Amino acid sequence: MAIISDEPVSTPEQSAPKGNSHRSGTGLGVTQGRVIRSEWIKFRSVRSWTIMLGATVVLLIAFGALAASVASGAVSTNGPRPGGGPFASTDPTAVSLAGITLAQLIVGVLGVLFISNEYANGMIRSSFAAVPKRLPVLWGKVVVLAGTLIVVMVVASLASFEIGQLILGDGKNTTLAADGVLRAVLGSGLYLAGIGVFGVAIGALMRNTAGAISVVVAALLIVPGLARLILPDDWNTTLTPYLPSNAGSAFTSVTGSDTLLAAGAGAAVFVGWLVVLLAGAAVLIRRRDA
Repeated sequence: MAIISDEPVSTPEQSAPKGNSHRSGTGLGVTQGRVIRSEWIKFRSVRSWTIMLGATVVLLIAFGALAASVASGAVSTNGPRPGGGPFASTDPTAVSLAGITLAQLIVGVLGVLFISNEYANGMIRSSFAAVPKRLPVLWGKVVVLAGTLIVVMVVASLASFEIGQLILGDGKNTTLAADGVLRAVLGSGLYLAGIGVFGVAIGALMRNTAGAISVVVAALLIVPGLARLILPDDWNTTLTPYLPSNAGSAFTSVTGSDTLLAAGAGAAVFVGWLVVLLAGAAVLIRRRDA
């Protein structure tokens, strides 16, 4: 029977009594692999989450195509025009990946919901009862969401790039073989997967859906822009490249910038953010009551 509820379903590993889950010879022992399978069942059983994932793909491709159309002069209030539009002088790779800014918000919110939803409906107590060590539940969520997003977002980024370059046409487009392009396109998909993990970590730290979503939106969009407005120039140059979204821009951009880190350094800083946040989430999950 198809599952139509928007609540995660319980799995055999979660439903089994705590004592039975650790009996030898019964095949019911708790392992990380079984917890990952349990989290995968939860993820695909909640219809709204799969819709959000699909919406991210559509948005990424659609915005890339729209930006490419504007850049190539295909969209204008006065009809077709050659070479006009606000993206006309922008790097063609950045044009075709213009949807990343909004896509990151959806995957960030998805990451938050993947864990905070269980705190909201009380299901987290069942999860921790079935997995008393608790941390395998967090790692299971990270593996399931990151693995799904890596596959889906990398494919979506490649599709967005190819469609965008096709719309731009000869003379304005580029190819994956050009310097830095493949790294930027694949990096965009990996960045979006990382933002999903970022959302899981924030959701686990805060355990409140509204608060965690607010933090994700602020960290990705509001804080970088606000920092440029209120910080002195020397502080701005020193600090803002290390913000999560700016660190991501360092390895998702074809060309460097004085305001961004090098691609390798940006990737290292972005991963560092994820490691620190997940470590903090792991500590609090072990110490706090469910």
